[in-house]
Amino acid sequence: MLGTALGSHSTGQTTVTSLAVANPGSLIQSVDWVAIAPPLIAALAALAVLVTDLFLPARHKRWLGRLTAAALALAIASLLPLIGGSPRATFCVQNVTGATDTPSISGAAGGGCSYVADHFALVFQLLALGGALIAALLSAHTVEREELPGGEYWFLLLSSATGAALLPASRDLATLVIALEVASLPAFALVALRRDGRGAEAALKFFLSSVTATAVMLLGIGFVYAASGSLHLGAVATGLEHAPAQLKPLAEAGAVLTLAGFAFKVAAVPFHFWVPDTYTGAPLPVAGYLSVVGKAAGLAGLALVTTIAFRPYAHTWGLVLAVLAAVTMTVGNAGALRQRFDTRYSAVRLLAWSSVGQAGYLLVPLAAAGYAPTTTDPLGATAAYALIYGVVNLGAFGVVAAVGRRSEAGVDDFRGLFARRRWTALALAFFLLCLAGLPPGVIGLFGKVVVFRAAVDAGLGWLAVVMAVNVVVALYYYLRWTGVLFAPAPDAAPAEGAGERTATAPERRLPVSLTATLGLTASVAVVLSVAPQLVLQVVGGSLF
Repeated sequence: MLGTALGSHSTGQTTVTSLAVANPGSLIQSVDWVAIAPPLIAALAALAVLVTDLFLPARHKRWLGRLTAAALALAIASLLPLIGGSPRATFCVQNVTGATDTPSISGAAGGGCSYVADHFALVFQLLALGGALIAALLSAHTVEREELPGGEYWFLLLSSATGAALLPASRDLATLVIALEVASLPAFALVALRRDGRGAEAALKFFLSSVTATAVMLLGIGFVYAASGSLHLGAVATGLEHAPAQLKPLAEAGAVLTLAGFAFKVAAVPFHFWVPDTYTGAPLPVAGYLSVVGKAAGLAGLALVTTIAFRPYAHTWGLVLAVLAAVTMTVGNAGALRQRFDTRYSAVRLLAWSSVGQAGYLLVPLAAAGYAPTTTDPLGATAAYALIYGVVNLGAFGVVAAVGRRSEAGVDDFRGLFARRRWTALALAFFLLCLAGLPPGVIGLFGKVVVFRAAVDAGLGWLAVVMAVNVVVALYYYLRWTGVLFAPAPDAAPAEGAGERTATAPERRLPVSLTATLGLTASVAVVLSVAPQLVLQVVGGSLF
């Protein structure tokens, strides 16, 4: 017998409507198809691309990229019916007694929902699907130029985007792990698609380190389940709070191991070592995708398990994340400072180390959530900064892909770019200034101020000081690269051991699709700089 849609039910700060739950004793429940539409559209598109590739003639393979971009745009559009209303939940269960009370979104009271389309989920789904769309648009030229297998490439990109869109809406540990692996496993293959030898090496490093982190995380989840007796996040919090004394060490060890697994996905120190080699070996749009969408998926999972499941240990994981944030931003900026501009791969490696440093900033509001009063919501700062970082970082990778052609390009390959490609140089300069947090990149400054304020409001003054010092340090390499763009172009031949000097070679016009994508990304960043309050409107209010 089909379940019925229950009325609204208050769960703390969250109001739940349209919960479709099975009747007692029934294994069948109605599914809220509108709520699950974003990841579902991406998944169906992935299957459609895979099947279409089998029958499509080689001369028409480029249509697969267009189908991918259209599907991701449709998935983003499917978020619109979910905006402004109450959270929608599906795949809900009741407590073991078969009581008919409505299960809570977080999973308390013995029941729970595995999928919840609340404000938190929608913001990170927008980031994941929007980042995947920009990566897809940037990839159209890369797939053709590097002769990558188109059908496999687009299928893997859509599959990874499906997992990244599913993860923020997951509200039990099993679904979280599945979504995280659906986002990660296709990414290994995407990195390995380059046939120059470096792709396979980068994918192997990425794969071995990732599966190790996943194994550690699964062990931790097993410990947490043994101590709490549940996988739903809210029920886990209740179980840990009332766990017997003899199970406390097991629960604490499980929480640490689980956080370590998610910290790898965010590229937090000391789980960051795979980033530079993976980014340099991957196709450039894939590197940009990993730096934004992959990081967003790990960040969403980390936010869910800490603020909901491990809330009884808030001050403990708050301190751990604060230390991780400080060390991560420091190590990332130090690694970026060590990059020589005249060597091969220095452009991508600098962006890779920069992304590690940016991960430290993203962790600051999560750490603040462990100390902040229940009346505040520091996670909004993480969401705001993630949206800002996603736009400008993908834009920077896009310009590197357009000008450097391949990841071998060094920063010096961009010397004198303004004299040859004025608008491309201005776009990259604007993206770099946004990452640095300097005008006219007002949106970058706005994001850092929001994160800084979250730390101060939570009483983490020392972390705010560390962040301020790192922001100043990062200005050096961002401004130095920006200066290279406007420097006179070199007349001499490249030095021995330097990368391909494509910037001094005869320039070819950029493809229309690539130019349009860079223009679109730059336009979004400019609009956000002119009206940064738009970001506040997206992430405003309580995320849960």
